[in-house]
Amino acid sequence: MNRQYYIYLLVCMFIFMQFSCKDGGEGEYHSLTDKIEEESKDYHGIPISSEAYIGDMKTVEITEGKHTFLIPDRKSQITSYACTECHSKPLEQIKGADFKKAHWDIELVHANITTMNCATCHNGNDMDNLQSLTGNAIDFNRSYQLCSQCHTQQFEDWKGGAHGKNIGGWANPRAAMTCVNCHNPHKPHIESRWPSRFNTQKVKERE
Repeated sequence: MNRQYYIYLLVCMFIFMQFSCKDGGEGEYHSLTDKIEEESKDYHGIPISSEAYIGDMKTVEITEGKHTFLIPDRKSQITSYACTECHSKPLEQIKGADFKKAHWDIELVHANITTMNCATCHNGNDMDNLQSLTGNAIDFNRSYQLCSQCHTQQFEDWKGGAHGKNIGGWANPRAAMTCVNCHNPHKPHIESRWPSRFNTQKVKERE
């Protein structure tokens, strides 16, 4: 009985070594993860990199937890950045003066007015940066860090690619839109709307 058991063990070890050790033969990998990583580089001989979809978009690389990916550069899209080009004095001094009111008419529709106001995200003495709830400076390119303070579950989903919009899928180099690429930070709710093409008969039935 013992002899049969040892033979069984030897056979199992042999099979394990055949399928788990990569010795240069095609299709043999150390682990399933290695196999997925290697064979995901091409699909039937066609590269599946997202690089072609990114195009000329200016991006920055970020690392959040175990996730590293690209996001669009925000500051290059802000026409009046750096903010201190206009905000040359503390906000309290500018408010009472006869300065051009570039965006003082913005209506904040984000949370209850007793919970959030302009100073929740902006520092009147450091307009070139955003600020966290604890007063730490946050770069405009990383404005998602502001959102993550309240929207924690959406942030976790976004990091993994389950919330928001990936550019070209999950293939490396992975690139993803940030919160402000889809949501207006001052009015983030996205209204429901009809698809560009819809069944007119259904519209009549709903009436």
